[in-house]
Amino acid sequence: MIARRRLLAGAALAPLAGVLPRLAAAAPMFESVLMFVPAAPGGGWDGTGRAIEQACRAAGLVGAFQFENVGGAGGMVGLPRFVNQRKGMANAMMVGGSVMVGAGIQNKSPVTIRDVVPLARLTEEAGAIVVPANGPHKTWKDLEAAIRANPRAVSVAGGSSGGTDHQLLGKIIKALGRNPREAAYVAFAGGGPANAAILGGQVTAGISGYSEFAEHIEAGRMRALAVSGSKRIPGVDVPTLEELGLPVTAANWRGVFGAPGTHPAQRQALVDLLAKMHASQPWRDVIAQRKWTDVFLAGDAFGKMLAEDIQATEAVMKDLGLA
Repeated sequence: MIARRRLLAGAALAPLAGVLPRLAAAAPMFESVLMFVPAAPGGGWDGTGRAIEQACRAAGLVGAFQFENVGGAGGMVGLPRFVNQRKGMANAMMVGGSVMVGAGIQNKSPVTIRDVVPLARLTEEAGAIVVPANGPHKTWKDLEAAIRANPRAVSVAGGSSGGTDHQLLGKIIKALGRNPREAAYVAFAGGGPANAAILGGQVTAGISGYSEFAEHIEAGRMRALAVSGSKRIPGVDVPTLEELGLPVTAANWRGVFGAPGTHPAQRQALVDLLAKMHASQPWRDVIAQRKWTDVFLAGDAFGKMLAEDIQATEAVMKDLGLA
């Protein structure tokens, strides 16, 4: 009789066995997310998008990601496509940042970063000035002397024309007493091609976020001469420009934007997703690994910061003759 009761009890619980695991596991906030990257694979924006995917999936916040990369002109090729083709799409996000601000000003684009919905600023990364390890410039003073003598003879690779890298070079040239319009800046649509040009000696130097050069620096293929932050990057023994006697600081921020036409509730759902991701351990691990600075700012506060950044960037772009 006891055995029979146990058998009946087991039979009664059997249908619940397949249900209980699903009840225990929290459902993701989004079943899927379209991550639009207005740059070629391998650069900073693409790396940020992949990091968001890595953290969200590890934290169980999103079921699946679909990526779309459309590079060129500091995001000005991809941005109109996102604005026009993803309008009102509640699960679409676009990675962007300070580079896109300058590119919109320079290109006098009819579609700019003002046309997308600010969701959150995520990270800030100081620029690094690097040279090929086998090149003639061994120290910052070597490169500085070359720029002082003739900026046009010192070609520098970086992201799109008018972007953060270009602006940093202009600030350096101005601080050295030369005209920023003399900059010999060579723009690339992605980090991969820019790195290849630096390593191949096709340019004198390169400027980008430290993480984009880290692999080559650690392998001894590139030499980092300076970083542009107000402080040194933690764990990286490279002096700031201020330490080297040049009163220049700059940082490249990256963030996430929603599609135009989304409702306030849809926007808030995406902001909430990014806030939960930001609070997660997987995201903290990514930040530490990539040596990014956490500058999380969400919603309306990010929108206000963006408006101020556009105004400040316009002044720098005028110095470069690009606005």
